[in-house]
Amino acid sequence: MKLFGIQINKKAFVRWKIYIDRARMYIGYISFVMIAFMFLNDFENESIRTFLDENKFITYPVVMILFVAFSLILGRLDTKFGVRKEEMRNASAENPVLMEILNKVKTIETNQQTK
Repeated sequence: MKLFGIQINKKAFVRWKIYIDRARMYIGYISFVMIAFMFLNDFENESIRTFLDENKFITYPVVMILFVAFSLILGRLDTKFGVRKEEMRNASAENPVLMEILNKVKTIETNQQTK
């Protein structure tokens, strides 16, 4: 089936879904930067606001670096405590293709043990 000259099938759908997921990741990065700037621009305290306005070329990059460093620390703790690994284990358990492969491996192992 074709739509506007683009082949539409399961493989093409999956490919486009992967492209959208990757784009969503980059949009998340852009959103991260926008939130940091909104955070800096939302100060109502006059002395802080004046300091930020007078030193924009220093404070904005420093705050961005601190945000990135904080995110890296959170990512490292996530990895250290095994949260990501457990997420992947749960996602794999719900993946029918991986479960089929696992079942086939188990069948092969049991067949080899009975010989």
